Amino acid sequence: MRKHSAVFRESGYSEAVPQIYETLGVGYSTGRRQDPRIADVILRAVGDSASIVNVGAGSGSYEPSHTRVVSVEPSLTMIRQRRTPSPLLVQARAERLPFDDDAFDCALAVLTIHHWSPVGEGLRELRRVARKTVILSWDQEVWDRFWLFDYCPDLRAQDRQRAVAISTIADVLGFCHVIPMPIPNDCLDGFQGAFWKRPAAYLDSEVRGRMSGFAQAPRHSYEDGLARLAKDLSDGTWQREHAALMERDVMDVGYRLVVADRS
Repeated sequence: MRKHSAVFRESGYSEAVPQIYETLGVGYSTGRRQDPRIADVILRAVGDSASIVNVGAGSGSYEPSHTRVVSVEPSLTMIRQRRTPSPLLVQARAERLPFDDDAFDCALAVLTIHHWSPVGEGLRELRRVARKTVILSWDQEVWDRFWLFDYCPDLRAQDRQRAVAISTIADVLGFCHVIPMPIPNDCLDGFQGAFWKRPAAYLDSEVRGRMSGFAQAPRHSYEDGLARLAKDLSDGTWQREHAALMERDVMDVGYRLVVADRS
């Protein structure tokens, strides 16, 4: 392992942080907690990296505790919700990282690249500042089949637009190892696919507010679908149609860990 040698440089970062970063962050500290089973997969992918930059770090979930981590986050709303304040925290965007080339052993990005614009620029920055890149994202072809979209098809259409294809990530980073990330039925992290076996959670506005898919969609695009979901849960329709799900402990709804290593 090489010694941590991150060196800050002048980034020219002056543009305003997009408002979406601030509105999405409300309530993350309570509803978007680190799930230890997901964290374990991420830690194994990070491996023995001695220095890590966590880009789009949010409130600090999934940051390894065994090594030095520099957190990069554009949103003050997110930063203020960190459970453990970090002196190694930079307010910046992925598309313009204020670090020298090869400053880190590993760049980590957890459920964040679909917010970057342009995403290719952010991915190239990860490749520039670190020899290894570990990204948690999703495979839209699998995600497309999630039962929630039968009720809220506009959310499916929205995700088709903002999803970053695995092939796009590989085109920028080079050869990638793709690891499926099945989600446990009692997942502690409240991202959108976490409640595949707990459908009533989608009826809770606070829970939905911590999911970027719902937070970025106009309410009228999904409220009728959620009303239908509430009815189906009340009369047992959902339970009958998805009886097979109730027998499962984990479910692959499309989340993928993408690992690229150019060392």
